[in-house]
Amino acid sequence: MDATQDKRLFLIDAYAMIFRGYYALIRNPRLTSTGIDTSAIFGFTNSLIELIRREKPTHLAVVFDVGQASVRTDDYSDYKANRSETPEAIKIAVPYIHRILEAMHIPNLGVEGYEADDVIGTIACKAEKEGYTTFMVTPDKDFAQLVTDKIKMYKPGLKGGDIEILGVEEVKAKYEIEDPKQVIDFLAMMGDAVDNIPGLDGVGEKTAMKFLKEFGTIENLLANTDQLKGKLKEKIEASAERGILSKKLATIICDAPIEFHQEQYDLETPDFEKVKEVFDEIEFRRLYENLYRAFAPTETVVVAEVEVTQTAQVTQVKGQVTQLDLFANFEELDQATSTKSTIEHNEHLYQFVNNPKAQKILVNNLLKQRAVCFDTETTSLNELEAELVGMSFSYKKGLAYYIPLSEDKGEVLQTLEIFRPFFEKEDLLKIAHNLKFDYKILKQYDITVKGAMFDTMIAHYLLNPDGRHGMDYLSEVYLNYKPVSIETIIGKKGKNQGTFRDADLRTQTDYAAEDADVTFQLYELFAPQLKKENLEDLFFKIEMPLMEVLAKMELAGISLDEKWLAQESIDLENDLRQLESKIFEISGEEFNMNSPRQLGEILFEKMQLDPKAKKTKTGQYATSEDVLQKLSSKHEIIKHILEYRTYQKLKSTYVDALPSQIDRDERVHTNFSQTTAATGRLASVNPNLQNIPIRTLRGQQIRGAFVSGEGKKIISADYSQIELRLIAEISGEDNMIKAFQNGEDIHASTAAKLFKIPLAEVSKTQRSQAKTVNFGIIYGQGAFALAEQTGLSRTEAKQMIEAYFETYPKLKEYMAEQVNKARQLGYVETILGRKRHLKDINSGNFVVRGHAERNAVNAPVQGSAADVVKMAMIKIDQQLDEQKLQTKMLLQVHDELVFESPVDEIETASKLIKTEMESAIETQVPLLVEVGVGNNWLEAH
Repeated sequence: MDATQDKRLFLIDAYAMIFRGYYALIRNPRLTSTGIDTSAIFGFTNSLIELIRREKPTHLAVVFDVGQASVRTDDYSDYKANRSETPEAIKIAVPYIHRILEAMHIPNLGVEGYEADDVIGTIACKAEKEGYTTFMVTPDKDFAQLVTDKIKMYKPGLKGGDIEILGVEEVKAKYEIEDPKQVIDFLAMMGDAVDNIPGLDGVGEKTAMKFLKEFGTIENLLANTDQLKGKLKEKIEASAERGILSKKLATIICDAPIEFHQEQYDLETPDFEKVKEVFDEIEFRRLYENLYRAFAPTETVVVAEVEVTQTAQVTQVKGQVTQLDLFANFEELDQATSTKSTIEHNEHLYQFVNNPKAQKILVNNLLKQRAVCFDTETTSLNELEAELVGMSFSYKKGLAYYIPLSEDKGEVLQTLEIFRPFFEKEDLLKIAHNLKFDYKILKQYDITVKGAMFDTMIAHYLLNPDGRHGMDYLSEVYLNYKPVSIETIIGKKGKNQGTFRDADLRTQTDYAAEDADVTFQLYELFAPQLKKENLEDLFFKIEMPLMEVLAKMELAGISLDEKWLAQESIDLENDLRQLESKIFEISGEEFNMNSPRQLGEILFEKMQLDPKAKKTKTGQYATSEDVLQKLSSKHEIIKHILEYRTYQKLKSTYVDALPSQIDRDERVHTNFSQTTAATGRLASVNPNLQNIPIRTLRGQQIRGAFVSGEGKKIISADYSQIELRLIAEISGEDNMIKAFQNGEDIHASTAAKLFKIPLAEVSKTQRSQAKTVNFGIIYGQGAFALAEQTGLSRTEAKQMIEAYFETYPKLKEYMAEQVNKARQLGYVETILGRKRHLKDINSGNFVVRGHAERNAVNAPVQGSAADVVKMAMIKIDQQLDEQKLQTKMLLQVHDELVFESPVDEIETASKLIKTEMESAIETQVPLLVEVGVGNNWLEAH
């Protein structure tokens, strides 16, 4: 584009940009301190500012859809009828965006009954006559039909790609057509799933392009269907009327009732004060500076790691021209346009200390500090095979030391001896990010980190359980600082990736020292925040001691019987073949069991199991597990298909995969993550040993492969109905508490009260129904779900829930209190004060709000159960140590703990485990634990 051109109009398709901003940040939404989701506002505004900074348009407007597009729904009521409910964050965003545009003096346009496309099309055509070059800022392919020499598409880049400007030649090449107007015919032929435009039956993208080359227009195609053959000819002739309607729907209107008054579109200087007012309200601190710079005259500024000269269209970076990506990933865009500093522009003193004398002086200095951050650098992320390359230390912002270590293990051990006093000093707070990794690495070198510890990753998890906890991310968000990426040193992931040892000493020093420095600064931010939020006890008494317990468990690992798994694999393969034969026999034909499309055709076209069967976006029938579960009573084939899928998953995920995860010590070592589940539960990864299905006999069989070592046995200890016991405890529900205190079967007891019969007369069915209600209530189950699970009618299920709350009135009160508390405070708490923030609790969308309300009831129960298990683990570990027992804790699987114990310790260890678990916290309701012993996990459980 010619920067001197003075009639350049940019028309922004508002909702396209708003939705793009929202979805770019969907995995990590931007939330204000009061819990407002500002992702859509941020994405839109950031892109708008970047567009102005980069393109310096002379004229600019933002165009919104206003009301229903009646110009199209009058012709076709299903137009856009497949659109899902607008996300709450976008509904919240629009009024703020209107205020920002008003403060920036940017026109906000729209015409009732017309789409933004029509308004953009109309203005673009009118501006063309006035000599303007118009850029339609949108990713929507429909706009290509409007392209002329003076009207162009300014298309967002994808996943790091650059923006794309489409003129006449580019559109012709893209669609292999003679005239951009043929894009209308292209859309009319193939239809458009996004807008629910039907198109011609049987015509997809490739066929549409072929027809355009042959016939030019849809009208010409329909006039010459005699040149077509077979089924396609029949389909096209049968849907001809739909095709003509589709063309009308796909045509962007260029005579909407709106005038083009050019002075209205002049890009003016914003009212910075008003903009700042809105930005302050939604906590956009850095965007204001970006806005100011976008309107500033050409100047040299520092952005990210490079010196940048701002000019009209380009960014000059170290002598080469590059362009910032306007739309790809808003986190990347935020980094590119922000004022985040880096190692090159930050005052720091990073030194390497590579001789023993200087290292001893450093240790003496470290021992005088109250709190010191440390970090280890290794050759691998697998702690069992990783070698130490170096260590870094920091106790003051901007100051850090790096200790390079030899490739000779003997020399490494000598250096570590110098630092042993630091790691073992009880009253010196040792800080690290993901401390468990460093703890395990040092343990392999016979160094045990002792005393007070502070993990910044866990601290952030307690403050913001739903957020991301990576150090680089936290540095950028909280310190406005972008650390050096490890991939710039060792290369991208893959077989050619090097190790940290390959880097030169200066590079190692800067990278490692920076990590320690940044982590120390995060500690200084998070420590007072934990105190303010009353989370210190949870952090120092539960999460940090637990980190050490988990490190020991992970290093211990558990033995696997490979022969057992090999036989299980053969058995499962035989079962799968038998099930397949049965399914083919019932369906009357063979098909690919792993093809959802073929399965859907068999179930819903051939067997007609559901006349209202739903289809996915790709046009095939939905055959997911929840869809099939609902049909299980319709036909026996469904039961077999679900069983087939279960066996297949068991075989691929566990039976065939586990042997490849056995380490050199012939044991499997899972990792327990403390920062994955927002509820407070632990997660097991690499491999995940918490998801082995135990409700089926086949799933249970896999547990038989987890065996004890020679002269030892496996002990399994499992809390009985812990969540029900805790909801009784937390809610103070007397009737439930009494039943538990009297040792009654809670489900039979509930059934007796619900059906108003003596306990002895409760039938198996009644107990089962009561059990479903007991557990369903915790998860906020309504009458519809209860009816589906129990086989009761909706009315009967509703009556049962009402009777349940009459039986347990305090439980109902507690549930209402939890929702009210969440509405007022924005969070709920567990027994030990763990917080779960619920940003959607006051949402205007009843589905979203309902989900948050269920979480308000369930999170304290699930989280309290997690707290109890964690307390038990810490107490058991302490007792095993104090009594000098050889019994080791190996696994935690939700409410169950698994141990390996020498035969002569089994009685002592079992009693100790049961006692500590049942008294983990003080409760009115007795916590009950069942303990089993066996040669493998299956026998023990």
